[in-house]
Amino acid sequence: MTSVHELIRGAAEREAATLAVGETELSERAAPTHRRPIILRATGISSCDTELADDPWTIDRAPGYGPGASSGDGIPGDAPRQGPLPASYTDASDAELTERIVAAKATLGDRVRILGHFYQRDEVVQHADFVGDSFMLAQAAKQHPEAEAFVFCGVHFMAETADILSGPDQAVILPNLAAGCSMADMATITQVEACWQELTAALGPVAEGEPQPVIPVTYMNSSADIKAFCGRNGGIVCTSSNARTVLEWAFARGQRVVFFPDQHLGRNTAKAMGITEAEMPLWRPHLALGGNTAEQLQDARVILWNGFCSVHKRFTVAQIEQARVDYPGVRVIVHPECPAAVVDAADGAGSTEYIRKEIEAAAPGSVIAVGTEINLVNRLQQQRPDLTIFCLDPVVCPCSTMYRIHPAYLAWTLESLVAGETPNQIRVPESVAVDSRVALERMLAARP
Repeated sequence: MTSVHELIRGAAEREAATLAVGETELSERAAPTHRRPIILRATGISSCDTELADDPWTIDRAPGYGPGASSGDGIPGDAPRQGPLPASYTDASDAELTERIVAAKATLGDRVRILGHFYQRDEVVQHADFVGDSFMLAQAAKQHPEAEAFVFCGVHFMAETADILSGPDQAVILPNLAAGCSMADMATITQVEACWQELTAALGPVAEGEPQPVIPVTYMNSSADIKAFCGRNGGIVCTSSNARTVLEWAFARGQRVVFFPDQHLGRNTAKAMGITEAEMPLWRPHLALGGNTAEQLQDARVILWNGFCSVHKRFTVAQIEQARVDYPGVRVIVHPECPAAVVDAADGAGSTEYIRKEIEAAAPGSVIAVGTEINLVNRLQQQRPDLTIFCLDPVVCPCSTMYRIHPAYLAWTLESLVAGETPNQIRVPESVAVDSRVALERMLAARP
């Protein structure tokens, strides 16, 4: 199957050709199939655009996250930026980059392991020693003490977690420092600490022997600083796989939970536990008390941080309805980072690993519509050619920051290691790592 990068570039070229002859509308909608073309165009609800087909080094230092699904999100001023790559990498052909990566890997042997996230582009994943979600890859780093370095083909918070869980003498490297995460950036440690002060003041002191007024819970998709905050304040980290178990853990120790940074995972998990919308106020960090009254916070069970994943926010109930019209009997499965209405309308919702297992277990001939990142959807289709698998969103946008890990950066990283250099090493200060490990170890113990 053609890679996402090739599909995007082809779609961009087709759109440019269409505009050149004066056409203002795309041709009639293609037949709904997993092979339908990727359509890239600006709309009132989409920030996906043709520049996503550009090589990442042309946009790494541009303002914001760059074109694609997260281009409209505000990026912190201190977010890492990647320096320019030598022309020997940016001018290299795809075949040459592949050859150089394979050669460098062979030279490094088991001293260096490549970790590839499920959402990563195929041109990079093909070189990975381990492929998985952010937690699975952090675990892979922890379980391989023989490796001197891990090249993490994901985004910044994932590399931080791998550094926290790996050994002190092991290096974790992010090939492109501009590969961040807009969701993780939606909650800063300054905002979280300010929220905590307001919450503790509004909720009052706890009587001796009573549960803690509020327990902080953070999704894995957050900075090391926020994981450390949870660790030192009686809190915990969760994944999309064990979010319910983690909330149960928190309710056994506290009266309420403040959940950040993804409101949708928090809402969907709490809703499945019988918690009502009225008991889940939204905390907007730029407003006093997050835009709530003290009474709303007193009555709350889960206080949701106003954050989201730009890719999963794109999925809609209308897309599910259209899939059911196009394919009677289609099974719709989505990630719990999707809005609650989408999760309610789907046939199933769960983590990336849940989606993978659902497709693995599907009967031949099944039709499955998936609400998650397109690189994973395409890869699942490749693995099960006996199924029809397609992405719910017809305007397909990969995770724009994950997409910045290009084979050129991987080749540069590996060849630098061969030369005895360690580029782009992600280091979490021990003062932060020690409390982060507390929260992460609690998460490891909270098995669903």
